[in-house]
Amino acid sequence: MLHRRHLLQALGASALGMHSASAMAAPGAQDARFLLVFLRGGYDCASLLVPTASSYYYETRPNIAIPRPGQDGGALPLTADWGLHPVLADSMLPLYQQRQLAFVPFAGTDDLSRSHFDTQDSMELGQPVGGRRDYRSGFLNRLVAELNPRTGNNTPATVMLQPMAFTSTLPLVLRGAVDVPNTLLSAGAGRGGVDARQAQLIESMYRGTPLAAPVAEGFATREEVARTMQGEMEAASRNALSTKGFEGTARRMARLMQARYQIGFVDVGGWDTHVGQGAATGALANRFEELGRGLAGFADEMGPAWKSTVVVVVSEFGRTFRENGNRGTDHGHGTVFWVLGGGLSGGRVAGEQQNLNASTLFQNRDYPVLNDYRAVLGGLFARMYGLNAAAVARVFPRTKGTDLRLV
Repeated sequence: MLHRRHLLQALGASALGMHSASAMAAPGAQDARFLLVFLRGGYDCASLLVPTASSYYYETRPNIAIPRPGQDGGALPLTADWGLHPVLADSMLPLYQQRQLAFVPFAGTDDLSRSHFDTQDSMELGQPVGGRRDYRSGFLNRLVAELNPRTGNNTPATVMLQPMAFTSTLPLVLRGAVDVPNTLLSAGAGRGGVDARQAQLIESMYRGTPLAAPVAEGFATREEVARTMQGEMEAASRNALSTKGFEGTARRMARLMQARYQIGFVDVGGWDTHVGQGAATGALANRFEELGRGLAGFADEMGPAWKSTVVVVVSEFGRTFRENGNRGTDHGHGTVFWVLGGGLSGGRVAGEQQNLNASTLFQNRDYPVLNDYRAVLGGLFARMYGLNAAAVARVFPRTKGTDLRLV
């Protein structure tokens, strides 16, 4: 809930805040807006940005691979090596073609726990892995502190550049010295996949045939695995929004950010696809379609402010390169970031990359991390706000920004 005290602070600061922050930032940075979208649950990036040039991808995913461009349900061609999930043809592909969308594969953190909770915490804090964690200081809060005036003792003064968490509770990433409001714009709900009625219909189709027993056994196994994994899947989302109805939420966020808030955060759950994730269609495809519509709606609703807005979509990790025995994927390592914005230098797949085959997988199972998230975001913040190396290091300790020239 947005507390009255926070709302009064925001209303009082909005008239002067963007001008006051400009002394600390790059020319035009007072108009910049940044939204971080966190996909909780570790989404399958190989179904989103499809490595169409990798024959190993198709060998190891006999049931869930997205077909090559030109085939039925095939990926949308982006480059000679990469394609985009086909359900994003109407939402994300136009932004990519307009150079307002880029992807950064082989991205992530050096946290190797493969735990949703540990890795989410690690990313939101933005602190070096392996040291003592300070749960009072998230990296977006440190960024806000860096961009606002400071008092003589080097602590943030009245916040002029306004942040907002579009969440039910204040996330770690925005905890810290700066007082940040939060408000949940939509509770969201919904699940994908084959429901009980559909399963019964399928079983009835095969009743009295030699396939009746295998089909029934398959559904029984699926239900058993789903019950086992459901608790983890729900917990991994940490009460984040569902993609269902996300477009309406995204448009409401855009209206608030257009008028008042310059830095925002939202999390979206439901990406822990251990079972039956689907391929060109199915549960994961539905989530991609809903997320894509929401992001496109956000861009549309921002109006002229979209030109100075950057949206980054991250997840705590990717998923295994190979499919598992339940036609899903398990916890992985490297992932793919999305970067969107009206003034972006997009229409490309950015960052360090390599061929994907059996010898290049991390620990013989996952995407390696070649583009550290702290370096990628640090470089992006340096470009957006004119931060020097010392300022980037205060936002992300012991990190130098990597300039991918996305803005």
